[in-house]
Amino acid sequence: MKKILFLSATVLMLASCDLDINENPNYPSSSDITPELMFPAVENSIADCIGDQMFNYAGFFAQYFEQAPTANQYNTLAELNINEGSDLFNRCYSALYAGALQDIKDIMSKTDNPANLFALTVMRAQAFQVLVDNLDKVPYTEALQGSENAMPAWDEGKDVYAGVLAEMDEAEAALGSEAITMTDPLLNKSVSQWRGYANALRLRMYMRLIDGGVNAADYQNKAKALVAANNFFAGDVAWNVYTNASGQYSPWYGAYYRLGTINHCATYPIVSYMQATEDPRLGAYIGTAARTGEYYGQIPGCKTLMGPWSGGEAADWKNEDVSCINYPTVADAPIYLFTQAELQFLIAEVQLRFNNNAAAAKAAYEAAVAADFASRGVDGASAFLAGNRVKFDAQSSSAAQLKLIYMQKWTAFFMRNHMEGWSEARRTDVPAVSSRTAKQVFDDATTYTAGDFIVPGVNNIVAGGLAKRVPYPSNARTLNRNTPEAKLLSDRVFWDAK
Repeated sequence: MKKILFLSATVLMLASCDLDINENPNYPSSSDITPELMFPAVENSIADCIGDQMFNYAGFFAQYFEQAPTANQYNTLAELNINEGSDLFNRCYSALYAGALQDIKDIMSKTDNPANLFALTVMRAQAFQVLVDNLDKVPYTEALQGSENAMPAWDEGKDVYAGVLAEMDEAEAALGSEAITMTDPLLNKSVSQWRGYANALRLRMYMRLIDGGVNAADYQNKAKALVAANNFFAGDVAWNVYTNASGQYSPWYGAYYRLGTINHCATYPIVSYMQATEDPRLGAYIGTAARTGEYYGQIPGCKTLMGPWSGGEAADWKNEDVSCINYPTVADAPIYLFTQAELQFLIAEVQLRFNNNAAAAKAAYEAAVAADFASRGVDGASAFLAGNRVKFDAQSSSAAQLKLIYMQKWTAFFMRNHMEGWSEARRTDVPAVSSRTAKQVFDDATTYTAGDFIVPGVNNIVAGGLAKRVPYPSNARTLNRNTPEAKLLSDRVFWDAK
């Protein structure tokens, strides 16, 4: 309960203000609405998008989730039947622009404290980063001008990345000895933690710019310098305000579990990989199939096919045949904006790819796995890392070591940050897409490499393959004539160049 008191207090204070009925109630002009009170709303808006709607659809796109056999809520996600009319991104688009980014602009007009401005700039960068990673082009240079420019131009994703990186550099250069005065439940007003968070965001974006072929040599040097300086955050950057009580649940749990239908089951790729590596984290969020008592992930896009493939009817394939997600384990779970595990995996990649330092890469890789185990409260990280399938030194080449880093990063994003899990899978092409069809995997699992992505058995992407982006929001199409030409789920964002 203590974790949400500050939010309740903020809501009450906002509600108590005298508002002119001609004002927009979302953005009252009252002097009572101060940066100290507004900043948690910014953090909450961004966290809610990442931890709720993005967590859900990216969970399908990163092949963590599948639609449970006896439910139908997310057939379109499982079978990749998404277009602009699906309105998949409308709520996040509005929440980020009309919510978080507008609030940031408003707060910046009310404070001249460099520490406040720096924290606001970091959250602005985080918001634009996830917008680009979903849509590629987004309004940036002309955004947030209100009636002065109701139809802003859409900027190239690479330019938005470069723009917010420059904003963070400028804001950090202006830092002095001032303390953050805004209420800050995310990083507890610690300027050093905000510096570390900014550096981690830089590293995440640098790696995407590098692999997108944008000033790769320059950003590679920047990534190496960040790793050498090692000025990053401690712990996890997590929005930790939820409790296991009605009305106070984490948003994904509250939104999906309360439907009363078991909609989510685990996929064949994540279950098979965790089984193959004898991963003790498997049971933390995934249950055994009730019919067999064993773990079994559903093959992507095959809810309607598994029954006939098993010699029966589609209706014969039921929830009892697959491993469902243990919803209650995340009832009060934080929303993870940046985990220590992700950070250490990125450091391991830089050490291996750019510094040719296998020893340093190994240390960061093992620290990443250990951090993920610890955050989940699962024991056995050391024993797990000694297993040949995941032992760094047991890999036959640096390429195999790099793939191991990527595979374990994909695993560590499961039930943590599905948006970043999907983005990193697109950037690195790991897990690889299996050469075996869904039916071939079902018929003979020995021909399948555990953990490989599987092209859905029912796949509505005309060109085939997997989801590479989110279509533009239909509300943007309706309200802004400058919205770019429609994109398909198979069209890549700028950094997904492979």
